[in-house]
Amino acid sequence: MAENNNIIISPTVSKNHLDSLDSNSLDHQEPVLTDYESKKLDRIYFRLDCRIIPALWCLYFLSSFGSSAYGNTLTMNYKDGHSLEQSLGLNPHQLSVASALYYVSFIIFDLPMNLAMTRLPPQIWLARIIISVGLVYCCYTALSTPGGLIAIRFISGLCGAGVWPGMAFYISLWYPSHRSAKRIGYYFTAAQISAAVAGLVSAGFQKIDGNRGYYGWQWLFLTYGLITIAVGISLVWWLPDRPNTSENIGQISVNRFEAKLHNLFPKNPYPLNEVDADIHMKDVESHTKRKFDWNAKDLLAVMKDVRIWPLIMMYFGVVGTGFGLAVFGTTIIKTNNPSLSDIDVSLLYAPIWLFDLGGILTLTPFADRYKKYRGLVFSFACCIIICGLCVTTYAKGDWSRYGGLLIAGYGLGPTVPICMAWSAEIFQPRHGDVGTAAASALVSGLGNLGSVMATYALYSGWPADKERMYRDSNMILVLITGISMIASFSCYALRKFLGDFDK
Repeated sequence: MAENNNIIISPTVSKNHLDSLDSNSLDHQEPVLTDYESKKLDRIYFRLDCRIIPALWCLYFLSSFGSSAYGNTLTMNYKDGHSLEQSLGLNPHQLSVASALYYVSFIIFDLPMNLAMTRLPPQIWLARIIISVGLVYCCYTALSTPGGLIAIRFISGLCGAGVWPGMAFYISLWYPSHRSAKRIGYYFTAAQISAAVAGLVSAGFQKIDGNRGYYGWQWLFLTYGLITIAVGISLVWWLPDRPNTSENIGQISVNRFEAKLHNLFPKNPYPLNEVDADIHMKDVESHTKRKFDWNAKDLLAVMKDVRIWPLIMMYFGVVGTGFGLAVFGTTIIKTNNPSLSDIDVSLLYAPIWLFDLGGILTLTPFADRYKKYRGLVFSFACCIIICGLCVTTYAKGDWSRYGGLLIAGYGLGPTVPICMAWSAEIFQPRHGDVGTAAASALVSGLGNLGSVMATYALYSGWPADKERMYRDSNMILVLITGISMIASFSCYALRKFLGDFDK
């Protein structure tokens, strides 16, 4: 029991006892807090929210904007023959390869990029990711051949690899698992808003098509890249390092190189005073297992944990559906209603992701409040996605079909935050920080096979399906969303069998 400024944090297990338990056991129990202590902790986490969440929101907004903007450039100024597809002379196969290679990079590099973050200052690594993304998108302006697009899409994925699992790992450093899903949901709203903004902004950039000899899509990528670089540089001074950084440097490794690397970068003001920092760390440590050093054996233990595979399949289905609609949303809208102008299509793309935002804000908090039933909330959201896809496929009337996209967007919102929060909740207590980093990277990386399938094999990658108004592509998204639902029940059953809920 420790006392600071009359605030008592009294975990049911002492720290010495926790250290003595086997690393493969679930060794942290819920602390017993008074109402006053609980309110004090809520105020502390609110202060952290004010410092951390806006920064992560901006980071994820910019990293997500590129994918949504790319989808919009496929139809920008299409009637003038100036869309990305037309100006580069892309055939359907080249377009599918370029779209899919972006996610192949995530599959290959998410894990090593996220593991690097466990050894480096996390705020520097996240800033590095977003700066490199901005630089690459500036280079889109110089594209002139299909081969160039294929190469730069792969490089874009390489530069952005690790951003989503990296943010999930960063959240796990500052927040215990029962507070994480809501925070992940907060900054995940950036993806929805960025998709909506991409639709609105692309409509504006179509108005300056041809200025100074550049297409509208070239102006869009150049402007986005420059803004992203500027924001990435500011994150170096904005995001705080790990909690109690000086102590963690000693825990990370005895390797002097790592300590010197930390000392090279700016020391950002700590977001909490000394008393609040002590209370915060005691709360985090009562729920999580800190382990900053790791080796291949620790990594193998995460991969051998059977619970990782249902999580990967959960992510596979919903992220495949999400990116399928993100990249080809404008294509679906235009196919369902050919009379719409190019600007109308871009404007109608935006509300899909505003509904997605609504799903996050209304459903994700239940996953934190009733964390034992996260799988049920996830499955309910999947049911909404399936209903929306069926409506957009089989409804009569152009606007009814469009309404189905809005319903699907609402269901998509909470699925990915719940999946990532569940990953941290499962792997942090058993495997420590390397468990969170490796599990989130594996879930995100291997789960992105769904994105590869949706962008390579469906829609533009399936030219014959265009005559069916993409009926079969939509139904395959229904199928993989159903797989996500089955996987969530499997994950819950495994946790029940392994006794996770009883410890």
